[in-house]
Amino acid sequence: MPQLINLGAEMLRINTARNTIEFSQNAGRSWTVRYNGNSYGTFRDLLPYGNELLACTSKGLYVSTNQGRSFVVRCNNSSYGDFLNLQDAGTELLANTSKGLYYSRNAGRGWVKR
Repeated sequence: MPQLINLGAEMLRINTARNTIEFSQNAGRSWTVRYNGNSYGTFRDLLPYGNELLACTSKGLYVSTNQGRSFVVRCNNSSYGDFLNLQDAGTELLANTSKGLYYSRNAGRGWVKR
């Protein structure tokens, strides 16, 4: 589960102890909180995807268009199970969930069981 990613000139990480999104502009020597809250659930995974940042949380799949400052729900349909982690597979987005492996061809808006 990528809890640490490169996003342009910054590094982003999930601080699992505090459930925050933090960023570093000095290769990880120091970290600053970018998002602090629990309205999206517990953060599990981050994935840069095009111009977006996708986040798997305990409440579903969320997307940010402002480098993790805020998120909006992309998919919270419980029929897919709990989103655990994501993988960019080129033409598809893959999601490992509590109900198995799913793929999406529309940036995570809809999912099909593999």
